[in-house]
Amino acid sequence: MSSFHPYAERYGVNRSIPEHGMAREEVLEQMRTMAREEDASWEGGTCSGTMYCGDHEHYDFMNQAFGLFAHVNALQRDICPSATRFEGEIIAMTLDLLHGEAVTDAEPVGIVSTGSIAHAVLAYRDHARQTRGIEHPNLVKPETAHPAFDKACHLFGVEVRNAPVDPDTTRAEVQMMGDLIDGNTLAVVGSACNYGYGTIDPIADLSDLALEHGVGLHVDGCLGGFILPWGQELGWDIPVFDYRLPGVTSISADTHKYGYGFKGSSVVTFRDKAYRNAQYFFLTGWSGGKYCSPGMEGSRSGGILAATWASLVSIGKEGYRRYARDIFTTADALKDAVRSHPELRIIGEPTFCFSFTSDEFDIYHVNDSMRADGWRFNGQQYPNAIHMAVTRPQTQPGVVERFVADLDKAVAYARDHRDDEPKSAAIYGGVSGGMTDDADDFIRGVMADMMDRQQSVP
Repeated sequence: MSSFHPYAERYGVNRSIPEHGMAREEVLEQMRTMAREEDASWEGGTCSGTMYCGDHEHYDFMNQAFGLFAHVNALQRDICPSATRFEGEIIAMTLDLLHGEAVTDAEPVGIVSTGSIAHAVLAYRDHARQTRGIEHPNLVKPETAHPAFDKACHLFGVEVRNAPVDPDTTRAEVQMMGDLIDGNTLAVVGSACNYGYGTIDPIADLSDLALEHGVGLHVDGCLGGFILPWGQELGWDIPVFDYRLPGVTSISADTHKYGYGFKGSSVVTFRDKAYRNAQYFFLTGWSGGKYCSPGMEGSRSGGILAATWASLVSIGKEGYRRYARDIFTTADALKDAVRSHPELRIIGEPTFCFSFTSDEFDIYHVNDSMRADGWRFNGQQYPNAIHMAVTRPQTQPGVVERFVADLDKAVAYARDHRDDEPKSAAIYGGVSGGMTDDADDFIRGVMADMMDRQQSVP
């Protein structure tokens, strides 16, 4: 049975709405079984990223908060003013964390969405169209910036200009980015930190670059936005990347990662409300009434706002500091384990998320061995590498020791199989087996297969 659809044999397949509905308890029992079995894959702390919190009591608490407002349409604030409170305070707390108070010449604002990077690109495009008359815009970013920028630019008709990064540090090459800027450039991008390597771009230098050329600077803090500030406060060596730098005009930060909220919540903040307002959609002449949508979503559940707010205010600064200390300490221990093997090399100077490779053998041999022991890493290419984004599940007792032991075994396995083809290769969000020579065709095949299986199960 395919891993894309493992439940077909057990439960059958609903090809249409059942004539007679299933009993609610039967429905819930099937769902409990699936959830219990799938949770087992990450609860032990062997999964990189993905499950940033891992605390079922916290999930149960957020489920209660979500359930109270799940049926509410957050677009209709006249009958659910709670959504205004939740969203406004989420944005305010995020701006406080990112030092929005440093902005004295404008009014910093934000929105909560499911796609903070996409909203940022849309805001820059429409703001530049309105204020600079730009009709053929481009965005300049380091190659390591998240593919969400490429996706947003594809959707909104913005040219992507990729600058190479320093291969040793994986940090943006500021001069090369500057060479790509012209009169149609909306903004430049820097990551704090980038997804692949956990390294932080030279945001202060990019701030100077943006000011010099009169363009925006978006800092992608989707991964690091809700943990790097606590690391700074606790004494880890983390450079300033936020609104204390005058060239930073927007920052994205995912509450669904180290904010420990549910998936589907992210915050994009702007130094100046003019950027946010530019991406509003409104239609005043429709027969159904004047329509305004502050983001790309129209109707959306008030539950995600409620659960995100509940997460932030229930954990509090003390809780976030405590979790961050545990995560950074664990990440340092895991990096030390990697460094103890001369055949392995950590790429750049990473933070809580780190990537490692080998100059002695294909690192995916290490992945093959550790995958057999239950580990799930994320994969990179050019060069081949695997990374661990350390989250709260890795801070459990015994996980570091298990990593050390399994890595020892994996390095020995890789040495013994250095002349063989590895069984796995890099796909975003994990590491997959069975890669073919033509990666584009392989990815298209995987996506087509997934979609086909959603439509028709053999």
